[in-house]
Amino acid sequence: MTDQETIAFFKCLADRSRLSILKSLMVEDMYVERLAERLELTSATVSFHLKKLEDAGAVKSYKDQYYTMYSINKDLFSINIVDILREKTSESELQKERDDAYRKKVIDAFFEYGKLKSIPGQRKKERIVLEEIAKSFEKGRKYTEKEINLIIADYNDDFCTIRRDMISEGILTRKDSIYTLEL
Repeated sequence: MTDQETIAFFKCLADRSRLSILKSLMVEDMYVERLAERLELTSATVSFHLKKLEDAGAVKSYKDQYYTMYSINKDLFSINIVDILREKTSESELQKERDDAYRKKVIDAFFEYGKLKSIPGQRKKERIVLEEIAKSFEKGRKYTEKEINLIIADYNDDFCTIRRDMISEGILTRKDSIYTLEL
């Protein structure tokens, strides 16, 4: 589902009459006059709303003798909203570019010649700094506290604070004085 299709779909659901039409079509397929009678609306109003629902893909129409019958598009309603939100869009790539630019800006502001000038006060910025330091560790390798301290000390003398913050952020785990990278 594209962003435009998703917007159209949610807009069509944001109307009481359309919602009533959809609820009626869940029970059985119907034609305009039957829906109008059932919902106490005019045929013109029902036709207007059915057109909106059909444009959004929420209902389908088919011919049955001389009636145009409408049915709910169950495939569309079986889509999980979380799946819609997870879909990649053109906006996703733009957001990734913005995130990368922000990360670079933070790294440039807090690192000079490969050294950490200061630990950021904002948690979001500190997370970026900690992730940058974490690139020095190997995934899956087990480290002693001394090894961790030596690697972090290459970036900043306050290796104790940085080590503790990396553990609290879930970047490193500590078990029986052995450290492991979790990223």
